[in-house]
Amino acid sequence: MNKVFEVLHKYYGYNSFRKGQYEIINNILSKRDTFCILPTGGGKSICYQIPALLFNGVTIVISPLIALMKDQVDNLRANGIKAEYINSTQSLESIDNIMEMCRNGGVKLLYIAPERLENEFFKRKLRRLNISQLAIDEAHCVSMWGHDFRRSYGLINDFINSLSIRPVVTAFTATATEVVRKDVVKLLGLRKPYIYIGSFDRDNLSIRVHIEEDKLELVKDIIKDKENEAGIIYCATRKEVDGLYFYLKDLGYDVLKYHGGLKDEEKEYYQDEFLNENSNVMIATNAFGMGIDKSNVRYIVHFTMPKNIESYYQEIGRAGRDGAMSECHILFNRSDIRTLEYLIYTTVQIDRKELEIKKLQSMIDFCESKECLRSFILKYFGEENVREYCNNCSNCLNSDELRDYTIEAQKILSCVYRTRERYGVAVLIDVLRGMIGPKIINDKLNELTTYGIMKEYSSKFIRDLIKALIDFGYVNLKEGTYSMLQLNEKSYSILKSKQRVMLKLNYENEEKVINSDLFNKLRIWRRDTAIKEGVKPYIIFSDATLIELCNKLPKTEEELLQIRGMGEKKFNKYGDELLKRLKS
Repeated sequence: MNKVFEVLHKYYGYNSFRKGQYEIINNILSKRDTFCILPTGGGKSICYQIPALLFNGVTIVISPLIALMKDQVDNLRANGIKAEYINSTQSLESIDNIMEMCRNGGVKLLYIAPERLENEFFKRKLRRLNISQLAIDEAHCVSMWGHDFRRSYGLINDFINSLSIRPVVTAFTATATEVVRKDVVKLLGLRKPYIYIGSFDRDNLSIRVHIEEDKLELVKDIIKDKENEAGIIYCATRKEVDGLYFYLKDLGYDVLKYHGGLKDEEKEYYQDEFLNENSNVMIATNAFGMGIDKSNVRYIVHFTMPKNIESYYQEIGRAGRDGAMSECHILFNRSDIRTLEYLIYTTVQIDRKELEIKKLQSMIDFCESKECLRSFILKYFGEENVREYCNNCSNCLNSDELRDYTIEAQKILSCVYRTRERYGVAVLIDVLRGMIGPKIINDKLNELTTYGIMKEYSSKFIRDLIKALIDFGYVNLKEGTYSMLQLNEKSYSILKSKQRVMLKLNYENEEKVINSDLFNKLRIWRRDTAIKEGVKPYIIFSDATLIELCNKLPKTEEELLQIRGMGEKKFNKYGDELLKRLKS
């Protein structure tokens, strides 16, 4: 098996990559500078982590927040990967010990903040290491046109140029317009980089704008509806956070809060309560979230409209990181615009005020738009070939029109024909989207004419359309199989353009827990295990992995290893315990 796939399965427990990851990793392994844009939750980290494991030497990762570094390192260690971070809370002795481990090959990934590059003494220590890769996370921070500009990111290029042997340089972000993309490549001094711009679409996020509604009543309704699920409510100011927090507390709601005015120990307490699943509702300013990798956040509420689309997109990206359906609500009142304008004029540097006001206007246009809200965001980020509707935003869901899916249906049915009706839905989706995996390569499915013809569509959309085609009898499930498709008379009529396919898709066929009692028992076990090990519960296993365990009920070691997220280290650590619990 390809070394890349071996590492993927051994350390991460997966058998195939998400779209774009395989190409990005191969370019990095060929020592080519790389600039990558993938959505929040789209798997950016794995793109530099796998090369780090295969390269000789150490990979230095520039990361903006202490919490973000710690979370990444905890995840890597849980998967059996040697990783460390250095931050301002550590003693000089501790830092020296970590650097010594790096020199001796005991560390594969070292996370540092960009501000570390202001210290010449520390830079001299870094120069003594065998640095194989320099990876820059949140790379949009290097550009003054980005929404999170940080001057310390401007030191990175000089540091790279000071190294006697230049490592491969990789940069990653989730949010960057075309102007920001070009600026980042220039300012980091990337040499003939491989540039990958993934889709900004997160099809599992339902986007809803509520205009001039009673905010407090709406928030209470959302919390009640999602009573046992985690959510974040974003407010514009500290005062707004405190006001909503005490209002809900007085009504008996179990809520937490987070903003820059709290003491460090208070922030740490509230954050840990949320991450450890002791309380599900966090009310916060945008100071909360950048270092949070909690995979099972099920809703995001913007109590006040964000200042720009970049921030909005980044913040809603904290929901549904495990791929499950999640809701994103904006409570839009025009009276809030004045508050946001005031914040811009009083807190933003003079040379950025005009830019920030333009960004605010784009956010207002988004909230007042009558078009598909998802397509508005995708167009804003420069994505091409954007569909005019998604059927998963408030504007689309308020439209009762049937839509013509004939061309999409023809592509799916043609793929069934080209693959000789021998594959299930999952493989067909991978072929249509142009994915790379062992089965695709071994069976030469990437040589088919239908390979990649629906690469602009999400897996969820294709799966929903296939389900609708089956429900309306346009294609059959092959007898005696779980998901293999078989063409029928209607299929051939559609392929010959003799019949149109008019449908209204719904999005209610997400994977659900079949045995909720077992799921709750596994969550309790995960939480107890996390407390013993001193880590966050989602570092043990994500909700998506627990759901798959409940639904598939693996009985053998081989079956357990096929569960997504079950790498070798976690299998060796928790495998026997899980098999016992699944049998009981």
